[in-house]
Amino acid sequence: MEADQSQSPQIKGVVIISLPPPDNPSKGKTITAFTVSDSSPIPSQDFVQTHESQPHLNAQDSNLPLQYYPPNSQLQFSFWRVFLSSPVKLFCFLGILLFGLFLYGSVSSETLRELRGSEDDNGTDSFLFPLYPKLGVHGQHDVKLRLGKFVAVQKKNLINQRTRNMASTVAAVDSSSVFPVRGNVYPEGLYFTEVFVGTPPKRYFLDMDTGSDLTWIQCDAPCRSCAKGAHMLYKPTTDSILPPADPLCKEFQKNQKNGYCESCHQCDYEIEYADHSSSLGVLIRDELHLQTTNGSKTKLNFAFGCGYDQVGPLLNSLTKTDGIMGLSRAKVSLPFQLASKRIIKNVIGHCLSNYRVGGGYMFLGDDYVPYWGMTWVPMVNTLTTDLYQTKILGLNYGNSPLSLGGRSKVGNMVFDSGSSYTYFPKEAYLDLVASLKEVSQLGLNRDDSDTTLPICWQADFLIRSVKDVKHIFNTLTLRFGSKWWILSTLFQIPPENYLIISKKGNVCLAILDGTSVHDGSTFLLGDISLRGYLVVYDNANHRIGWEQSHCVMPAKVKKSHNLLTDTML
Repeated sequence: MEADQSQSPQIKGVVIISLPPPDNPSKGKTITAFTVSDSSPIPSQDFVQTHESQPHLNAQDSNLPLQYYPPNSQLQFSFWRVFLSSPVKLFCFLGILLFGLFLYGSVSSETLRELRGSEDDNGTDSFLFPLYPKLGVHGQHDVKLRLGKFVAVQKKNLINQRTRNMASTVAAVDSSSVFPVRGNVYPEGLYFTEVFVGTPPKRYFLDMDTGSDLTWIQCDAPCRSCAKGAHMLYKPTTDSILPPADPLCKEFQKNQKNGYCESCHQCDYEIEYADHSSSLGVLIRDELHLQTTNGSKTKLNFAFGCGYDQVGPLLNSLTKTDGIMGLSRAKVSLPFQLASKRIIKNVIGHCLSNYRVGGGYMFLGDDYVPYWGMTWVPMVNTLTTDLYQTKILGLNYGNSPLSLGGRSKVGNMVFDSGSSYTYFPKEAYLDLVASLKEVSQLGLNRDDSDTTLPICWQADFLIRSVKDVKHIFNTLTLRFGSKWWILSTLFQIPPENYLIISKKGNVCLAILDGTSVHDGSTFLLGDISLRGYLVVYDNANHRIGWEQSHCVMPAKVKKSHNLLTDTML
């Protein structure tokens, strides 16, 4: 018997698990772990126990030598042994670590935002404009292409002038303003917002246009050619006419063919747009009212155009709007006027929804610019234009490179919310059209009878939305910053951002030949390709940025009391 006992395996450790009594489960489970060794005994109070401190040893066990658990390296916990033996656990741990870092970064960014907001910030605020849908006429004739420029003006004193110098008055602003902005690319063809002008304030809908300098409203001066807009024509007073000696009048007229007219009795303007539309009128100054999220209001004397003679396709878009909001880099634009009065930082942004109902939001000021996730490129500043543009170094359709047009390896890219569709220089456009011939092998055939856009395809299956055909097309990738792909900054245009479904149920290419646009060698990103992105024009830091977004609500503002409520005004 002794020999058999000597050959039996030795007990090196004991784990005792005691369940709670049935009549008192709240006492919990007790676990006691210890090992047996030849070393000197260790006092029983050094047992490793959990949940309860009561030892569960019989009398015969009391003489066993006890040690801390575990007593040797074979039984000790090893961090690297666990994770190296199970890659799944390692990846899970890394994922949890990254998620923790992300949460820490989010909290830190919010802290930075609040610290930034606690600074004086020169007393600037921001104003937010949500976007709305509108009903309008359909079809190719509604293609909107802005890029306005000043032209010669025939001086006509249609309004008798009694001028006065009006000092700009601005009420205290302690919150950011929220306004509606509406629209979609097709079939409506534009996005617009609302403003309140005059005393008492009256509402007007304005086409949101980053490619235009001047904000103007159709007005009864009397009106020579005005569309029946969304609201009654604006009625100016003789006291509101801008005198020629006003610095803003000089700024307006310096870009016109005939230049500044010092001897005129009023400050006239004429703007011609790229779609051969035009607006003729006189400059005035009236109160612009901005309502904040907490109910307070501010007003300022804002210089804008009183348009009494509109010509061309522009009249179609004016059936449900009242004018154009100029948002360019020019000194006469709305954001510059607000920034010059130290009301906002000279930063604007918009987020155009790619949902079928359209909509989105627009803001003035820097309070809604995200700290994380934005991609930035430098803004090109030139003396000849106030458009928002940057340099493009490459263009791909899927994996196939396309020409940038011309001999230069660098092109200009303009961001223009005033244009419905996107325009490529002729060579780039023809390269794209040639690349799209492959879709004919995938069930799509050209349908020249559909005049919605220059190129439309008819499918041999039912098309309800672009989602039904997006798998046939490739993503367009614009490359900025570096000729090396790995170092480049990319802007991607998925099929849903360059295709539309026409009323005939065909899929149409919403990228057009830009030969007659600007200088003919410029890429122009219109509303169709800007949808689903928050786009920021940071004039203060001379940069343009973007990030993907659902465009439902803006990012948090910099001040805690400026947070938006769930319901937009």
